[in-house]
Amino acid sequence: MMRALLIRHPWIDKILDGEKTWEIRGSKTAVRQTIALVPSGSGTVIGVCDVVGCVGPLTAEAYRKNAKKAGMRPSEANLGWYRRTYAWVLEKPRYLKRPVPYQHPQGAVIWVCLDDKVERKILKELAQLT
Repeated sequence: MMRALLIRHPWIDKILDGEKTWEIRGSKTAVRQTIALVPSGSGTVIGVCDVVGCVGPLTAEAYRKNAKKAGMRPSEANLGWYRRTYAWVLEKPRYLKRPVPYQHPQGAVIWVCLDDKVERKILKELAQLT
């Protein structure tokens, strides 16, 4: 079963363009797999990437030193948004050729579990990229 991560613009674009390799969140993740990427509120998968690690909780210094990985300038990398701050480490971002719609479950704000039919459509789109 493929999971989809909900991310707002412009951060999702920075991930898919390879400019952002850390997704900053307030909790750890044990996920280590290829995930789908969904712009918040869109109801469509526009790309995928691999979650390969989780760093943290980050100190203020570590966050600033690695601000570029989070798609920001050091002056923008400030703790305080979350009680604890973690970096989910992302690799191999890929845009899909065409967005794949999915049914968004009520209340899902971070992860969505995609059904087999949607996952097959995503894998089909990815196969067309190679």
